[in-house]
Amino acid sequence: MTDHYTYRVTWSPDDGEYAGLCAEFPSLSWLAATAEEAFSGIRALVHEVLSDMHANAETPPAPLADRAYSGKFLVRVPPETHRAPALRVQVQMQERHERLGRSHADQRVLKAAVRDLFVPDCRFANLGCAS
Repeated sequence: MTDHYTYRVTWSPDDGEYAGLCAEFPSLSWLAATAEEAFSGIRALVHEVLSDMHANAETPPAPLADRAYSGKFLVRVPPETHRAPALRVQVQMQERHERLGRSHADQRVLKAAVRDLFVPDCRFANLGCAS
């Protein structure tokens, strides 16, 4: 059985020992005098639980490292916290659209001026343009 689960060891001041933890099994912990013993203990406990789950045809949790993530990160915040950046983004978008609209208008004027410079005006016979 491949072990891709996420483990950590932390000091527990309440217990006066190191606590071994597994993120995928938040209800499990292992207390020990040393960090190494806590790590070995939580890993052994997780393997025992996985064996028990397998024997009872239960589906174990997928390791965090093996899960596919969308890249989206959604956070709930109070409306007043959300309002300020949302308004700021809206104002920035409006300013960009205004600049973009001006630049498009400027481009149209520039294109017309360039066209007038390089497209022969057939009113003048000496330019040699076909009528």
